[in-house]
Amino acid sequence: MRITGLLIFLITFLVSCRPTEDILTEQEVKAVMDQFDQGWKEKKPALVDTALSSHYVYFTQSGHTFSRAALLATAGSDVYQLQDMSREQLSIQIDGNAAVVNTIWSGQGYYHGERFDDRQRCSVTIIKHRGKVKILSEHCTPIR
Repeated sequence: MRITGLLIFLITFLVSCRPTEDILTEQEVKAVMDQFDQGWKEKKPALVDTALSSHYVYFTQSGHTFSRAALLATAGSDVYQLQDMSREQLSIQIDGNAAVVNTIWSGQGYYHGERFDDRQRCSVTIIKHRGKVKILSEHCTPIR
């Protein structure tokens, strides 16, 4: 009986000592999304960089992937000229240290000299690890 009581105490103690620093909040999710968007609006790849996980990946509309390095190169490149952008219908689903953000992104500008006027439904995966909130992945699909 003593051993059972001790085991119950230890399990309860260990569960209650679970670190709460990795529990993600809606405010943290919004803040990292704002930071990411601000970096694009101001053409500051260093600001975009601080919002991204080192394992970030973008899933393209054609079924390929775009690496973190390629995304950052685009953010700072003269071939990508974002004239206007906005984000709307932001909904957030949080489960512990992970969140999925469902949003509509609209943007106008030029890419390799070609004009674009996009409206896309985006899914953004955000994680919190060791107290740091980062965007892990993103996938956007055009709204036609």
